[in-house]
Amino acid sequence: MNEVNLARAREKVDDVRLFINGVSKRANQLAKGARPLVPVSINDERSNLDIALLEVAEGKVVISQGDSDDSANN
Repeated sequence: MNEVNLARAREKVDDVRLFINGVSKRANQLAKGARPLVPVSINDERSNLDIALLEVAEGKVVISQGDSDDSANN
């Protein structure tokens, strides 16, 4: 896991439980074939979790209280 992206993404969400749930949901969406919202190459070895963290860190995915099961959507 990329510690820099983790720290940057964590700054975006106040509630740690909400953060964990939102990033996990987004990583699962990526695992099921959702298109990444950040540039990813074919040879990219980052995990879905790392990509989800980067998306949150860059503001491409917003995690907020009261979202539905699709809380990790843009």
